[in-house]
Amino acid sequence: MMNFKKSLLGFVLLPIASIVAFSSMASAETIRTKHFQINITRNCSEGNIACDDVTYVGQDLRTGKSIRLTGKTVNRAKSYTFLGYEFRNGLYTYSVTRNNVLLIYKDGQLILREQGVSIGD
Repeated sequence: MMNFKKSLLGFVLLPIASIVAFSSMASAETIRTKHFQINITRNCSEGNIACDDVTYVGQDLRTGKSIRLTGKTVNRAKSYTFLGYEFRNGLYTYSVTRNNVLLIYKDGQLILREQGVSIGD
């Protein structure tokens, strides 16, 4: 009888634990431009429109060098429409738009613009 209760408890709690685990999982995407491969991971719970904990790992396809940055989502103020991501590194700002365009600014001046495509992991 005790094993039956434990089995029943596990049967009831497993779906709940699965929902909690999957709802808090990070979501990731990979974008490839002419010169870079970018992995973006949203480290916020599923369903959060705004996220201030986004990871950017960009690799230069020519040199193999990579950079890891932490940033945030960019959303339209009143409607919270998702516009893309923004990451800062000293004088540099890396932006990735919702249309997979990589924009890199140095001290506010655009120094690189590359169209990318989403690729499967």
